[in-house]
Amino acid sequence: MATYSSSLQASLGSKKACLVVLLAAACLLLSEPGTTSPRVGRAASLTARAGAQRPARGRASVPANLDQFIEVAERAGIHFSLTSGGPEKRYIIEAKGGGGAAWFDYNNDGFPDLFLVNGSTFEAWRQGTSPPSHLYRNNGDGTFTDVSKGSGLNHTGWGMGVCVGDYDNDGYDDLYVTYYGGNVLYHNNGNGTFTDVTDKAGVRGHGWGMGCAFGDTDNDGYLDLYVANYLDVDINHLGEPGSAPNCTYRGIATFCGPRGLPGGRDILFHNNRNGTFTDVTERAGIDPHAYSGLGVVMGDYDGDGRLDIYVANDSTPSSLYHNNGDGTFTDVGPQAGVAYSDEGQEQAGMGTDFADYDNDGWGDLVKGNFSDDTKNLYHNNRDGTFTDVTYQAGLGGAGWLFTTFGAKFLDYDNDGWKDIFLADGQTFPQMDRYPTGITYAERNLLFHNLGTQRGQVKFEEVGLRSGPGLAIKKVSRGLAVADYDNDGDLEIIVTNMNDSPDLLRHARKNLHHSIIIKTVGTRSNRDGLGAEIKVVADSLTQYDTVRSGGSYLSSSDLRLHFGLGATARVDRIEVHWPSGVTDVVKDLPADHILTVTEGQGVTASKAFHKGTL
Repeated sequence: MATYSSSLQASLGSKKACLVVLLAAACLLLSEPGTTSPRVGRAASLTARAGAQRPARGRASVPANLDQFIEVAERAGIHFSLTSGGPEKRYIIEAKGGGGAAWFDYNNDGFPDLFLVNGSTFEAWRQGTSPPSHLYRNNGDGTFTDVSKGSGLNHTGWGMGVCVGDYDNDGYDDLYVTYYGGNVLYHNNGNGTFTDVTDKAGVRGHGWGMGCAFGDTDNDGYLDLYVANYLDVDINHLGEPGSAPNCTYRGIATFCGPRGLPGGRDILFHNNRNGTFTDVTERAGIDPHAYSGLGVVMGDYDGDGRLDIYVANDSTPSSLYHNNGDGTFTDVGPQAGVAYSDEGQEQAGMGTDFADYDNDGWGDLVKGNFSDDTKNLYHNNRDGTFTDVTYQAGLGGAGWLFTTFGAKFLDYDNDGWKDIFLADGQTFPQMDRYPTGITYAERNLLFHNLGTQRGQVKFEEVGLRSGPGLAIKKVSRGLAVADYDNDGDLEIIVTNMNDSPDLLRHARKNLHHSIIIKTVGTRSNRDGLGAEIKVVADSLTQYDTVRSGGSYLSSSDLRLHFGLGATARVDRIEVHWPSGVTDVVKDLPADHILTVTEGQGVTASKAFHKGTL
């Protein structure tokens, strides 16, 4: 087992300083950085703690009116309207297309910026006059400035989704944007501008791109790219509403599909480490049945040290691609229990996310589906399988009539337990004309994690008492989260069809403590995507994985946020890097943004921003 001796000597030296001056900031260097261990050791440690008793929750009491959300997009300077077809949604691309959102710090000033993908109309798309997407620079004071002009982010078309990743390890995050008819890779030049390098990099793709995610699938230190393709259709020749059995819903004439239309095969691009990629889809065994892909997220669900891939497919079985470690993948969705509903039915999967909602050290899955169906909460059984616990956990009945696109795990109240936010909106405007109980515009759902009760984590839907921001009814699609003002609380961006986005933030400062961790890889990829982080604070231990993409066509802040409840210090943080290096840091103050650099431990610490609401 090798160690980085220089970092360890610095760590020991800093212990003396800590004892002398008793400053918490100096104690940040009390670390055990750079331990390297075989990845099998990570799996063994996960297995060892599988049977461990979870600590008591011990959540401090919080005023009932604390977590009230308000909508502040206009006030914050985000003036945007998502274009996606006409009001009647006569064709499927008008209802499913567009809505991607990404939080990413493009200028490395420490404040997450915002990119919003725009769609189109048939007329504009055919004429080449589709509206542009927009980049908003974070001003650091709760407001944003539209810096789209001159940024180089000037490709237009029928835009869909976006994901973030530093594919060339130059320290600046790049953007991949999906479109109908071919996607775009923007290289971040590091000076506030981007260059379209799609053809040079070889990642144009084909068909109808939707969700995407960066991740180092072979642990070579460079990010690969997965693209979910939806349907293999010519949008100039789609059936008319009501013209066939697959063009109706509940007997109402609607657009045609996706049932009855051919699916588009997903794509896996391998990073060649020279600025180019190779399409390895066929060789890797990805999507041989060409399912209708929408949301995609990566995570190591079985603890073997390799990133696996989960794809939420629409009206076809969803896919869990197990990484075999030799450049190939096997779809184990059916045997793992995440391909179908609890009743064994195909579902209209939309957005998805991967995180550990019960703090047992194993990543779980959430997935949004169409109305007249439950959403899915899949609990990781720690043996390569999952159990659908949607009803047992309290998500079943509340979401039955809602059509859920965006789906995201987040700790919105900083109590140390991940909650679930669902962004909802129907696809058929015609539903408003009939007494079905289903409406076109819908409110979004917020499920509060109540912790373990009799061996089962329970959630409660609290949207209706969580402030005016969650009483809004729109036709929502994209969903991404970030602490954009660096004050310790997560904010939420939701995009809405033919409407302005909702930027949701707390009406007042959360009383609970938290910590934010930014990962910087050296042997691993620069973003640290795939790094697994363990945070121990008092009696609570939490886990999360740095990931790109997820939700519905969106990408959240790559920094990881951990709520700490009433605990004002962190006992221990472990970062298990994709390379096999493990960094350990101890005795840290809460309410800080920490930068952990691979092999060096904590290299920067900054107290939370005391900005304005």
